[in-house]
Amino acid sequence: MSLLVVGSVALDTVETPAGKAENVLGGSAVYFAAAAHRYAPVRIVGVVGEDFPEEHRRFLRSLDVDDTGLAVRPGQTFRWHGRYRGAMNEAETVRVDLNVFGKFEPVVPESFRDSRFVFLANGSPRLQMEVLEQVRKPALVAADTMNLWIETARQDLQELIRRVDVLCLNENEARMLTGEHLLARAARRLIGMGPRAAVIKKGEHGMTLASAEAICALPAYPVEEVADPTGAGDSFAGAMMGYLAREDRTDHAALLRAAAHGTAMASFTVGGFGPQHIAGLSLEQVEARVAELRAICTF
Repeated sequence: MSLLVVGSVALDTVETPAGKAENVLGGSAVYFAAAAHRYAPVRIVGVVGEDFPEEHRRFLRSLDVDDTGLAVRPGQTFRWHGRYRGAMNEAETVRVDLNVFGKFEPVVPESFRDSRFVFLANGSPRLQMEVLEQVRKPALVAADTMNLWIETARQDLQELIRRVDVLCLNENEARMLTGEHLLARAARRLIGMGPRAAVIKKGEHGMTLASAEAICALPAYPVEEVADPTGAGDSFAGAMMGYLAREDRTDHAALLRAAAHGTAMASFTVGGFGPQHIAGLSLEQVEARVAELRAICTF
């Protein structure tokens, strides 16, 4: 089944205790596509500048990603410089240059508007809603968000939440949005806001999946070496949505299995810099880690 992602395409400079990578391919839509392409055909909507290297576009096409919706605008591509320290639980932004992404107005090509599964990567709720106006009756729409929009665009965000099927956010954002300190209560409140399910990301502590049917928790895969956490959340979403598109199912049990695939994929993402190393993974490698997760959770 067709899978559409709308999000950023960037050139990243990342510093971690494991080293430094300069001007590597990044962005939410790229990490999503690198994780999702083994499961289902991926369509991407984003914007880059005239400086975007042709080798990166060739990389996306090598994954059979349909980049018809990747617009090229006069100017420079979105650039982010981040630094991680210690346990690398959170990035310190050294510099961010939005460049052409700062004026991004997503246009979904006509050939993409029948996409059955849609992922709205983190961005302005207003722009995310503009995308929803351009797609026709998808089976499932998931949206990512962050504390910035909770603080500055809460009304728009609440309208968006009522219109999507799955909301993705981290545990601090879940508490901020709901006013609940206990995560189980926050999860229940999120479902009351309209979505069918909420995915609450907890970094090295795993994730919580909440729906009207149940609240479940999955641990993170136990990774002992972390090179770069950049893109872990977007690759989680890519594998999760890719699995759902492949299976063409949206029930709670399918969402939980999809979350396990997302968790496994994210554990590979943190093992290197950039999205290329996860793009080369086979489904067998990911499924082997899903099996390990299943064994970890069985007692």
